[in-house]
Amino acid sequence: MATSSPADTIGVDVSGIARRIVSNVERVIVGKRRQIVLSLVSWFCEGHILLEDVPGVAKTMLARALAQSVGCSFKRIQCTPDLLPTDITGVSVFNQKTVEFEFRPGPVFTQVLLVDEINRATPRTQSALLEAMAEGRVTVDGVSYPLAKPFLVIATQNPIDHEGTFPLPEAQLDRFFMRFSLGYPSLEEELRMLELQERSHPIEEIRPVVTPGELLAAQQAVRTIYVDEKVRRYIIDIVHKTRQWDELSLGASPRGTIALFRASQALAAITGRHFVLPDDVKRVAGAVLNHRLILRPESRIRKRTAGMILEEILAEVPVPLSQPSTGNAPASPTGG
Repeated sequence: MATSSPADTIGVDVSGIARRIVSNVERVIVGKRRQIVLSLVSWFCEGHILLEDVPGVAKTMLARALAQSVGCSFKRIQCTPDLLPTDITGVSVFNQKTVEFEFRPGPVFTQVLLVDEINRATPRTQSALLEAMAEGRVTVDGVSYPLAKPFLVIATQNPIDHEGTFPLPEAQLDRFFMRFSLGYPSLEEELRMLELQERSHPIEEIRPVVTPGELLAAQQAVRTIYVDEKVRRYIIDIVHKTRQWDELSLGASPRGTIALFRASQALAAITGRHFVLPDDVKRVAGAVLNHRLILRPESRIRKRTAGMILEEILAEVPVPLSQPSTGNAPASPTGG
C-alpha cells in the first residue's frame, strides 16, 4: 500500500530524503542515529549546530559525511586566538592591473562549514560568523555577498579544556539552533569502528544520495507540517516555565520558542507524519533549549544542570492528549 508523504501538498517526501542521508552517514558514524537525526532536524530548519564534546569522537567526520551525502561543498576552519574576522569572511585586495579592489572570498563561502574549536577564537572573530548564520550573507567593506544554499554551520568546542579559550556569550549561543554531544561509543560500536577502518576510512567512499535541491525542498516542506493549537500551547507553556523556574536566572528566548516549534515540525516530517505530536516536542526540547537556559550560581554549586531542570519542567507541564489520527506512515529513520 502506498504511504502518504509528510509533505505531500508539494510532493516532497521528507522522510525518504532523511532515510537516505541517515543510512549513508551511518556508514561512517557508528551508533549515533539520534545525533544524526538531530543534525538533519537542524539542517531542515535552516539552523546551525554547536557540538560540545571531547576530541576524537567524530565531530569532523559527521560534518564531512553530511556534506558528502548531499553533494554540498565543505570547508573547515581551525580556530586559534590569532584568527582574524577576515580569515573567515574574506578580504578586498587591490589589483594593480585593473586598478580596482577585488573581493577574495573566505572559507565561509561554502555550503557546509565546520568551525573547529570555536571558543579558541576571539569574540571579534566569533562575531564574524553571526551575520552569515543569521542572514545567509556576508558584508565586507559595505558590500553584501549572499552565501550559497543550503548553508549549514557546525561549530565544535571542547567542554573540558578551558585554558586559552573565549567562552561564547549567551547572545551568541542563542544563535545556534541546537547544541548536543556525540559521546563515546559503546564497546560493540568501537569494535565495529575498528572493522570499518581496518584498510581505509569509509568517509572516502561516501557518495551523494540526495541533491542540494532536494534538501532545499525538504526545508520548505517541513514548514507545511501541521501543528495543532494544543501542541502550540504546549510549546509555549514549556518555554514560559523556563522563564519562571526558580533555579534559572534566564529562561529560553522567543527565538528558542520558534526553534522548538520548527524542530518539532522537522522531526514529525522525518518520522513520516504530516502533523506534530507532543512526543516530537519532548524529543527535541533538550537539544534546542538546554544551551538557552542560564542557571543561578547557587544551582551550579549544587551541581544542577540545564538538562536536569528541563527534564523536571517537561515532567511538570501537562501534555495535551487529543491528537489527529496517525493514519499510514512510512518507517521512521529515527529508530523509534
